[in-house]
Amino acid sequence: MSFNSREFLKDMFDAALTKVKGAESLIKCLPEKPKGRTIVIGAGKAGGAMAKVVEDNWSGDLEGLVVTRYGHGVKTKRIEVVEASHPTPDEAGRNAAKRIYKMVQGLSKDDLVICLISGGGSALLSLPAPEIPLEDKQAMNKMLLKSGADIAEINSVRKHISAIKGGRLAKAAYPAKIVAMLISDVPGDDPSVIASGPTVADPTTFEDAREVIKKYGLNPPDSIKKYLEEAKEETPKAGSKYLENVTVHMLATPQDALDEAARFARSRGFETIILGNALEGEARDVAKVHAGIVKQIKGFSQPIKKPCVILSGGETTVTVKGNGKGGRNAEFSLALAMALKGMEGVFAIACDTDGVDGIEDAAGAIITPDTLKRGLDKGLKASDYLMNNDSYSYFKAIEDLIITGPTLTNVNDFRAILIL
Repeated sequence: MSFNSREFLKDMFDAALTKVKGAESLIKCLPEKPKGRTIVIGAGKAGGAMAKVVEDNWSGDLEGLVVTRYGHGVKTKRIEVVEASHPTPDEAGRNAAKRIYKMVQGLSKDDLVICLISGGGSALLSLPAPEIPLEDKQAMNKMLLKSGADIAEINSVRKHISAIKGGRLAKAAYPAKIVAMLISDVPGDDPSVIASGPTVADPTTFEDAREVIKKYGLNPPDSIKKYLEEAKEETPKAGSKYLENVTVHMLATPQDALDEAARFARSRGFETIILGNALEGEARDVAKVHAGIVKQIKGFSQPIKKPCVILSGGETTVTVKGNGKGGRNAEFSLALAMALKGMEGVFAIACDTDGVDGIEDAAGAIITPDTLKRGLDKGLKASDYLMNNDSYSYFKAIEDLIITGPTLTNVNDFRAILIL
């Protein structure tokens, strides 16, 4: 039976996804039943799936609400699952966040809040400060996503124009016990960055938020400018009494996905190297670095010998200058294909583990040695598509998009390069 490079890469990605669903870890971390009420809340692309796991493994009384992305909902009986917009917040998300915020108020120390947090929660759990209209927050969010700012920078702004992020949800629930269950989609797995840390201490300040806006030359709506300048109430910091009853469990991380992919590759006879689980930077620049490593392996058998697999994760950024369709993984893939220039024996896959690369219906893309040639055969010049941030359209035309549908988890970007 001949070896199929495409199927190998897809199967490796599937293995990584299966590992980071988080269900097994979540069950192990479920707390004891409280004397009082048990309320389940949450936000993120894995929110519905996580709520179903809690519901299926909790025999006592239970109530609650989680918000997830459109199309990522799961049928539940006791925990309500609401769908809302991502990456741009909408009215459905604001209404759900408002209900969650109200749900945790007025609790006692005998009550328990199980908080299910995963990637995407920042946009989905969208409750602007009272002084900020939703449309202004939407405009600010779009600016940040197009600016090239990394996720920590973006979330430092989000937290400081929100009524619920940056530990403010925990403050509202105090003195109830909070058990936060997290699936990480951020470099470094910092709980304060995942979904903008609604239940943990916020190390950033209003000044940090203003510096991000200044750094990227952004022009926020007047309501946000005024709110950030006035800086009336800081987010809860380490040592705050409002956070003393919070326990945090990390259920799944980008490293878990990479470790599982490495096990998969090695079980099939390929040497494997993990470059890092938290790589950041412009997608096309990260692609050039990966291409340089490929060339070193092909030419000098360093740092490992072929046949082998290179793995990496993290969250790249795209500074949008064109008006095409695409996401950071498709852009990485197209830039990698251009840097490799049809190098023989090199195949790669780059996908977002939530199944949605940016705002399109693809998780990412796959490249082969003839990616550029097949584009030219259709009259497509890869450099034009990259310049226009239109990588989605390029890979759609050559039928190399990866379509998974919602995966109901999210541990950020997954990249694998197979070198034969």
